[in-house]
Amino acid sequence: MKEPGLKTRREFLRTGLLGSSLSWTVPSFLQNTMLSLHAAADGQLVQGVTGKDGNILVVLQLAGGNDGLNTVVPMGNDDYRRARPTLGIREEQVLKLGQKEKAGFHPALAALAKAYADGSLAVVQGVGYPNPNRSHFRSTEIWATATDENQSSSTGWIGRYFDNACSGCDAAVGITLGSQTPQAFAAKTPKGVLYEAGGGKRRRLGADGEPEADGSMAMAMDGEAEEGPAGGSIGDIAGPSGKINALDFLERTEMDVQITQKEIAAAAGRGKNGVPYPGSWLGNQFALISRLIAGGMKTRVYYVSQGGYDTHTGQANAQERLLREMGDAVAAFLADLKAQGNLGRVTLMTFSEFGRRVKENASGGTDHGAAAPLFLAGGGVTAGLLGQMPSLAPRDLDDGDVKFTVDFRSVYATILEKHLGVKSDPILGRAFPLLKAYG
Repeated sequence: MKEPGLKTRREFLRTGLLGSSLSWTVPSFLQNTMLSLHAAADGQLVQGVTGKDGNILVVLQLAGGNDGLNTVVPMGNDDYRRARPTLGIREEQVLKLGQKEKAGFHPALAALAKAYADGSLAVVQGVGYPNPNRSHFRSTEIWATATDENQSSSTGWIGRYFDNACSGCDAAVGITLGSQTPQAFAAKTPKGVLYEAGGGKRRRLGADGEPEADGSMAMAMDGEAEEGPAGGSIGDIAGPSGKINALDFLERTEMDVQITQKEIAAAAGRGKNGVPYPGSWLGNQFALISRLIAGGMKTRVYYVSQGGYDTHTGQANAQERLLREMGDAVAAFLADLKAQGNLGRVTLMTFSEFGRRVKENASGGTDHGAAAPLFLAGGGVTAGLLGQMPSLAPRDLDDGDVKFTVDFRSVYATILEKHLGVKSDPILGRAFPLLKAYG
């Protein structure tokens, strides 16, 4: 007689037997967490749709602190010219956003300027937070956790979205492309996977949920590599909470990794890119995300990061290269989504942990600053300039930095409520003003 196969967490949750007695063998973590999952499934924020039939968020991190003033350039501004006599973008080079707007794009962003003109891109000006921190680590942590400058949190804002709105969802409800876990995904109930393009061994996670470092303390996973499409590898994103012990978490990780591995490979094989992408690393990541969306992957949040924006020296050439890579990749992605008919379901949000100081330094670069613009793109986004362009007058600066005019958590709240369709207060901890970013 053939023994019944081991049921997966997904099959179990989909049967509606969360409150039933177990008549077949399941991993111990299911027994231990059944009641908490059942309670969570009754939460008012739980959504029935997935990334396959609902809206999708794509987060692009510009890591290192992108210089916002040379990304969205103020025009006719004498304070800008005086602060950046050599680094400032000449007005004849600026890609004007329109006849009335007193701002334009860096010349490397020609592809994004077209998306702006086509009505699928918005610029949110002066985004930041009170009492800005100029440490890469701490400011990134603030953006990831959506906390005040003097607070901390063990969960990220996207992780809290998963906890509040995605109980019972597949592990692949969130996918990060790259090699590093984003703190924004940290959740009480672990969700999300890390896809590392180019292969590599899957690493066991420590008690804090982070992959253990290579070396004598690392625990090998039987020396096996979990290969994904195009030679990628799958690893887990979020660590166990107090409700799930580390051993049970690892047991679940094994199951989720195997399931998600097959799903990503299948979706990437079904999906096709309808437009050419630049051959850059970032272009390849967006090409893959597009194929996964077209292939019916049930992911709600994709996360990708582009580094290199810490331009203390030689900024002009470095930022031009980075912005061109970013703008060309994003523009191809938007065009591909439009060809698929999925542009209206997707919002892409860029962010950087801080902007740069208004005044250029003596090394042809800029130092750590505060507020900066970010981009929102997608078919449902109201194109144009949102928020207020901060003043660059010396008397209006915050110790030489641009003052914020839009709290970054207002951007999050707007996306959560207007795009993902959930209440933002339980996720962000309190209410923030919504932007007019969606029609």
